[in-house]
Amino acid sequence: MDVKVAPRRCIADPELLLFQYTAIDAFSRLRFLAAYPEQSTCSSADFLKRLVKWYARRGIRVECVQTDNDFKFTNCFSNSKRDIPTLFEKTAAGLGIRHKLIRPHTPRHNSKLERSHCKDNEEFYASNKFFSFHNLQKQLTVRQRQYNTFPMRPLNWCSTNQVLFAFPFCIILH
Repeated sequence: MDVKVAPRRCIADPELLLFQYTAIDAFSRLRFLAAYPEQSTCSSADFLKRLVKWYARRGIRVECVQTDNDFKFTNCFSNSKRDIPTLFEKTAAGLGIRHKLIRPHTPRHNSKLERSHCKDNEEFYASNKFFSFHNLQKQLTVRQRQYNTFPMRPLNWCSTNQVLFAFPFCIILH
């Protein structure tokens, strides 16, 4: 699970900041996207709740979420707040989800997500303009549907949806 800042060149209002929250299942590559007007532990907690419901509607139980060590997920590297769990960490614990942190300075551990963000830059943000938060939200819903139905080489040219129907399982999100 990670957050991407929507590129400024894509946003019509120069005062507006928009963020794309992304979660990808490590096995099936099933991807859940949502837009937020801020990047915070509150937004991260809300995204986690929405993602758990979204996967549950597909018969999938989320057991573990892997994130980087940013403030929006954890206080583990804060000198003053190290022992105080963030709202995101409390939400994960309340939902019975294990929160796994990526070791610092190892972006390769988040490679599926980083590749998907690069692909979003090339295919989605390069050709779209957003006029509001709700406009980005609607377009991300379409992007998510396209991504989850597109055949991928690592999945033996199946889409994420085809993989899900073929293999019932519990997932680990990145």
